[in-house]
Amino acid sequence: MDELRAQLIATARAMGSAGLNKGTAGNLSVRAAAGFLITPTGMDYASLECADIPWMSLEGEARGRRRPSSEWRFHRDIYAARPEVGAVLHAHSPFAVSLACLRREIPPFHYMIARFGGTTVRCGAYALFGTQALSDAALAALEGRSACLLANHGMLVAGRDLKQALDLGIELESLCEQYWRACQLGEPVLLSAAEMAEVLEHFRHYGQQSGQQSGGKTS
Repeated sequence: MDELRAQLIATARAMGSAGLNKGTAGNLSVRAAAGFLITPTGMDYASLECADIPWMSLEGEARGRRRPSSEWRFHRDIYAARPEVGAVLHAHSPFAVSLACLRREIPPFHYMIARFGGTTVRCGAYALFGTQALSDAALAALEGRSACLLANHGMLVAGRDLKQALDLGIELESLCEQYWRACQLGEPVLLSAAEMAEVLEHFRHYGQQSGQQSGGKTS
């Protein structure tokens, strides 16, 4: 499992390089051995070693020399509710946080919103960090989606593996920035329900090469 721990650490550090996180903000996990590995609470990613990464069961039992992220509950609940999810990323990136602090969902201002499984990226209700209430709000906002915003908090992304979770996090932050910038100039023109339905149909095979089998849903 140390190889998976090393991949988790490398991805967590890449979150910083991509501008998604600074310092000890945010957290990251990956499904492993009937549970999941998760970044520890209060530790800078640059200092992490494999032995610092705790394992948790889906019942909430933690094993390891470090305490898990205080946000472990929504990681645990996502894995329990969504068997297709293999990695969960939470970040306090600048533009996602800006929109989350307005408690504003991202509407279909751009067709790439469909990348996250629906016609919008929802903003979940506010709840204190680390609580079951926040986890419940996150799961509701993620229903049928691979990402959401958390009110007055940040972004949450569910991917099939660490690479996809990071890619989706970077893509979501980019869309948050584009929406924020468009709003500075006026009210963005939104795609219609029919236009988004067409996009969602095209996204069923998005990114697949000729002869490649379908790897799952866009959500």
